[in-house]
Amino acid sequence: MAKSRFEYVKQFERENYLLPDTHLVIRVDGKGFHKFSQHYTFDKPNDEKALRVMNQAAREIVEHYSDVLMAYGDSDEYSFLLRRGCEMYERREMKLITTFASAMTAYYGYYWNLAFPEKPLEVARMPMFDARVVVYPNFQIVRDYFSWRQVDCHINNLYNTTFWTLVLRGGLSPKDAENRLAGTVSADKNELLFKEFGINYNNEPEMFKKGTIFVREFQDYKPVEETGLSSRQKQRLDKARKKATIGEYHVDIINDNSFWESRPWLAD
Repeated sequence: MAKSRFEYVKQFERENYLLPDTHLVIRVDGKGFHKFSQHYTFDKPNDEKALRVMNQAAREIVEHYSDVLMAYGDSDEYSFLLRRGCEMYERREMKLITTFASAMTAYYGYYWNLAFPEKPLEVARMPMFDARVVVYPNFQIVRDYFSWRQVDCHINNLYNTTFWTLVLRGGLSPKDAENRLAGTVSADKNELLFKEFGINYNNEPEMFKKGTIFVREFQDYKPVEETGLSSRQKQRLDKARKKATIGEYHVDIINDNSFWESRPWLAD
């Protein structure tokens, strides 16, 4: 870059470098997606085609950035787990969150147009995402984070399934349905669905109940201490990560320890 007398303005820029050797989770959220879903008339309680647009956008991010080991999402949000030794953008906070937010926005718009040619995106109602990055000191907290997100998925989906069943099949107004569900717990909602509408919530699609998980899968995995490795050695490791297959799952990651124990690279 050419130097000039105006270059002093760079002195006002500030960077927040995230702690090294810690787990980074970047959560991307849809901005104003309630109105977005209303404008484009999403199916209720779940629009499967729209969810698959979100999933495909997230998968593209996982495939593009080899430092992403796992992603979990439902509705209009996705959380991306970066490997502990990640050096992407020198671990600069603003660079990471703006990259992931803009990547999700771009990929979502692209796949939306493929999935919904009859609903072209309008300038006045474009999909937008924001992002945040959180630093976690150990892997148990990382596991608890993803458990928290899956619990949230279950609670929201059960509520929405019951709410929209009361509205669409029960003939209640949204306000009456909201009042009907006030103070109810999960068991109450399950009983209401089954007794009044013959719906067994356990038979609902797993993607709706548990969300979607993308994981890099490695064969014959062996941990490698990256400290002191040459640039060429690091490039080989990065190449191996890029070649890893991406698995897609809709499973319990709260109570099923085998999901985590069979993938030690998520912690390493």
